[in-house]
Amino acid sequence: MRLNPSVTEKTFLYMLDILIVASGRYRVKLRSTGVDLMPTDDALKPGHYDIRPYSRRDTISITDEPCITRILSRTITCRDDRFRTRVRERDGKCVITGVLNREVDANDWGGGFEASHIFPLSGEEYWVQNGFSRWITGKHDTGINSCQNGLLMTSSIHQRFDGFDCSINPDEGYKITCFDKDSSRIDGRILDPICRNPNGGDAVLVNMRGAGEPSFEMDFPPGSDMMGEILSGPEADKRMEAELFSWLNGVA
Repeated sequence: MRLNPSVTEKTFLYMLDILIVASGRYRVKLRSTGVDLMPTDDALKPGHYDIRPYSRRDTISITDEPCITRILSRTITCRDDRFRTRVRERDGKCVITGVLNREVDANDWGGGFEASHIFPLSGEEYWVQNGFSRWITGKHDTGINSCQNGLLMTSSIHQRFDGFDCSINPDEGYKITCFDKDSSRIDGRILDPICRNPNGGDAVLVNMRGAGEPSFEMDFPPGSDMMGEILSGPEADKRMEAELFSWLNGVA
């Protein structure tokens, strides 16, 4: 994980609460100083941190909760079109960068704006099994393609979002945190209030567990061997499963 300015001591402790399974209370110390971290808004200092339980009887382990594989969501069917239209109508801008679509009055969306799913389409089976539709408050728009499960982004930010390069933490006022180079200058921004849908846990899991989950290739130029590149890439079985679920969702 790259240490960007938005990562405070409180943010880091929040990430650890997602990552760690502990049987009791634990403390986090900066190894160079031996000082305990506190849930403050002070910037996190670079260095090595030690995590220790308060009691020797307690145990600490890393969660084995699976991370749902994301693929770049492309809208291709009628129900996807409804999702895309509703997200566009609600947001009208990239809710991460704040960049406006100045052609919205002409219904021109050719400037690189895309509707992204917060909870990925590839995880629809998991969504159904766990009753996640309860998160959706609309009476007639309750599935994974509800606009409440969507955010409008520029295409470049969409790729970073689906690649788990950034997350949104609703517990810190919808603060955006980058886990990689902040070339788009979005680290520390606040999610635009026009949408305000919670997200964050999966991106933290991806970037904090061991060496991190692999990043998948998203850019397949026309004529390229998409299937071959997927099969030769990292965790090909997971990627193929995600692509299949996304395709089945599209033809359902």
